[in-house]
Amino acid sequence: MAAQIFGDMATEEKAENARLASFVGATALGDLVKSTLGPKGMNKILQSASTGEINVTNDGATILKAIQLDNAAAKILVNISKTQDDEVGDGTTTVTVLAAELLREAEKLIAQKIHPQTIVEGYRIASRTALAALEKAARDNSYVSMTFYLTMGAEDLSLKRQNPEQFRKDLFNIARTTLSSKVLSQDKDYFANLAVDAVLRLKGSIDLEHIQIIKKVGGKLTDSYLDEGFILDKTIAANSPKRIENAKILIANTSMDTDKIKIFGARVKVDSTGKLAELERAEREKMKAKVEAIASHGINCFVNRQLIYNYPESLLSEKGILVIEHADFDGVERLSLVTGGEIASTFDRPDLVKLGHCELIEEIIIGEDKLIKFSGVAAGEACTVVLRGSTNQMVDEAERSLHDALSVLSQTVKETRVVLGGGCSEMLMSCAVEEASRSVKGKKAIAVEAFARALRQIPTILADNAGFDSSDLVTKLRAAHFEGQTDAGLDMDLGEIGSMKRLGVTESYKLKRQVVLSASEAAEMIIRVDDILRAAPRKREAV
Repeated sequence: MAAQIFGDMATEEKAENARLASFVGATALGDLVKSTLGPKGMNKILQSASTGEINVTNDGATILKAIQLDNAAAKILVNISKTQDDEVGDGTTTVTVLAAELLREAEKLIAQKIHPQTIVEGYRIASRTALAALEKAARDNSYVSMTFYLTMGAEDLSLKRQNPEQFRKDLFNIARTTLSSKVLSQDKDYFANLAVDAVLRLKGSIDLEHIQIIKKVGGKLTDSYLDEGFILDKTIAANSPKRIENAKILIANTSMDTDKIKIFGARVKVDSTGKLAELERAEREKMKAKVEAIASHGINCFVNRQLIYNYPESLLSEKGILVIEHADFDGVERLSLVTGGEIASTFDRPDLVKLGHCELIEEIIIGEDKLIKFSGVAAGEACTVVLRGSTNQMVDEAERSLHDALSVLSQTVKETRVVLGGGCSEMLMSCAVEEASRSVKGKKAIAVEAFARALRQIPTILADNAGFDSSDLVTKLRAAHFEGQTDAGLDMDLGEIGSMKRLGVTESYKLKRQVVLSASEAAEMIIRVDDILRAAPRKREAV
């Protein structure tokens, strides 16, 4: 008889029950998001139970973050989706679906009495083979070929000259492919160009903080545009100048209200109105001295994160200083980054304060709102994307879509290799894994074949979501790859097999590699589980 070692409310699931709970939870999560995969994927409506706020999206990471889960394995898939989003910015649905399909195949193998460790070993062999095939298929168009240097007689072949036209075309195709499954798919060429222009302005940097996205409801999606410089969603103070050239900017986070006593619970008692007038006069003199200290920096623009009351605002305006108040923390941080200034909170030593600079500050109007535009900023790569749309939900989803495209492009600038999309890469890896399974001995070979079947599920789901006959299309695609048509993929417009190279369906190599790595590692982790322990909730001690 087994001894009870757990507390009253602690639970334990063992062996088959633990595995079944893990597989059921993970495959259910995969089934939830797989209908959003691909250019013909469907949207989900996410409604908050507390606020009633509505989001309409087909972004895997957004959907998975919004749902409350109790299943441990499902939570692991949510975590790999977040990792994919942080690492690359796109492929969140793909990684979840692939991990779920690997676990679905593993469940069938365990039902055939194949040990979990054997399945894990087979998956590892298959994962290595798939990644090797993907790397072999990747191509890099950011440089002119070596043949060019041999024919030109270049002395140092390591100094390869870049091929910007072909690389820009690759980036454009990647952006089009990323946006084809988003709300921006109808205008994907327009937004792909916009995203490529924004990322190329970064000049090789992957810091997306230099790209500001401002959302303004109104107009249509194609009214969105890319603007050089930085736009702050605030208004200039009433009596300040509305336009300044060669701006010297002091960015601050300081209290500019009347200097009250800042000790909680403190009170000041006076016995006459004269004493009260003296206090107010002292406060005004203190604020006047603070304004003089700010003006001594030789600035013509003052941006403060906190409120600026009327008295200090009028003093600054009299000195010809443009005043911007209550700039939120994100805006102040980004403004300091792009103008080259530092955020100050004390003003006693002007020589130690680093000011921001830009060529022009002016007030602009977008729709019915007034905003402030900083042109010719110190960080020349800074730019702002202004997104327009008919509803808040449309603009929010457009921002998520554009963020995915910008993230993938910024990573591609760093890792310049690209692969073909449209199910081509998955089928290529599947065929390579299937070929490798013939040389694997023992039951591990069955697990390797299962990995190949899971990879084939990606083009199958793409075809199903478009309403095509997936059985017919995927078998034709598989045959095409075995015949040597390595660029064959699914043409989702015509519902047939087409050349992905000709159609320009291109994806980032880093994205695909991360999908296979994350999905296989998560699947291996869940397959090895044989016990689920749930701790009892901590009881609150009575005081």
